[in-house]
Amino acid sequence: MTINGNFPGETLHVHRGDTLIVHVVNRSPHNITIHWHGVNQPRYPWADGPEYITQCPIQPGGGKFSQKVIFTTEEGTLWWHAHSEWTRATVYGAIIVYPKKGHAYPFPKPHADLPIIFGEWWKQDIFELFDDFRRSGGDPLVSHAITINGQPGDRYNCSGQDMFKLAVDQGKTYLLRLINAAMQDILFFSIAGHQLTVVGTDGTYTKPFKSDYITISPGQTIDVLLRADHPIAASYYMAAKFYSSARAAVNLNTTTALLHYTTNNTTTTPTAAAANFSAVSLSATADTNASVAFTARFRSLADKKHPVDVPQKADTNLYFTLSMNAVPCPAGATCAGPNGARLAASVNNVSLVLPTSMDVLGAYYRGIGGVYGDDFPSNPPVSFDFTNLTIPAVYRTPATGNQVRMLEYNSSVELVFQGTNLLGGVDHPMHLHGTNFYVVGWGFGNFDRAKDANKTYNLVDPPFQNTIAVPRNGWVAVRFKATNPGK
Repeated sequence: MTINGNFPGETLHVHRGDTLIVHVVNRSPHNITIHWHGVNQPRYPWADGPEYITQCPIQPGGGKFSQKVIFTTEEGTLWWHAHSEWTRATVYGAIIVYPKKGHAYPFPKPHADLPIIFGEWWKQDIFELFDDFRRSGGDPLVSHAITINGQPGDRYNCSGQDMFKLAVDQGKTYLLRLINAAMQDILFFSIAGHQLTVVGTDGTYTKPFKSDYITISPGQTIDVLLRADHPIAASYYMAAKFYSSARAAVNLNTTTALLHYTTNNTTTTPTAAAANFSAVSLSATADTNASVAFTARFRSLADKKHPVDVPQKADTNLYFTLSMNAVPCPAGATCAGPNGARLAASVNNVSLVLPTSMDVLGAYYRGIGGVYGDDFPSNPPVSFDFTNLTIPAVYRTPATGNQVRMLEYNSSVELVFQGTNLLGGVDHPMHLHGTNFYVVGWGFGNFDRAKDANKTYNLVDPPFQNTIAVPRNGWVAVRFKATNPGK
């Protein structure tokens, strides 16, 4: 599935404070919605995109929906993507939010900027793949390739001539807007011989720091400055690969693109033969230390023009366990999950079942009962050693439901995401719609409020994000004010 015939889809260019109207016409044979990832949408959640949560899907065969996208405090790089089943696998594009007109970046203006979108490609119809995945109850088929701006690169037989190429002028600085549109996995990214300076993430600015590599979670965006300060005779590989701390089946291939320099304002034809792949600084697939060491370096800019407003105390404390569970296989069926069961993700041991009669937000707004419950637990229903190497099988089966957790307007909320070792544990990328959060702490093992909150929290300049990866068998603490819908 594509947008206007393009893969990836169009890049949207806006300024901070703009309002955008996007007219979506669904000419496919499948349901579709579009989510504006990281846009807060104050007082207008109806166009946020999650299927059967904030809206019903746009119907196939010509259904239309005009989506109002309201930008307020966001500035930097965000993205848009489909939010119906696995349509996100190919329906996505970048959102570039420039400073307000007349305002400047908090760093020297780059010569140019462009999105670098990481995606995936399967040698199978995405809808057939999703149906097989849902029917079997096992892991979905691993993608056959990672892509950079739609191209897999020359490490794959099909793509050597069409790999993405970036031309730069020696001595100039470029703003690369990195977006991880992969379905499930964290990625490592690097440019041979070049250091990158991180200056933003998730539509906010950060204190600059230099790194030889980037770790980027699914759904996350990272803004980096590239200084074109190398000899022009050679081409330089850009490369990305999956990071996975636990998954047995993962795409071990590396996707590539080429960075090359112009000569006397004339772009030479770049060739991979002139590039040295061994110069790419990519960590091992399961290098957890490299992954978390990079993520731990983020700090908010925290200056007069970009103040930090992290809640110093929380009115509401939430503790959410994140697990991969197993549910019994239906009678007469064959399932591909562990021990012949079906895989099911859960939060606080509740696995979401979406309503199909109408969307949750519409039911709330109109006071219609029976569509959702309002008693989602603030803490795990049963406490145990969540990250123990061996967890009794009795904890593997989740409840099912579609409860919500109500918050008081303007309350200060602390939410601790706790990974569990059920079925071996995995990294959990988590995203909040309509609200950014401050990442005030993280660690491995079970969260201990008395120890961790007092000794490890950063309440001075924590990063302000909308997406965060909870490390395998670890935890992440975030804080935010429940001010959406706002003014």
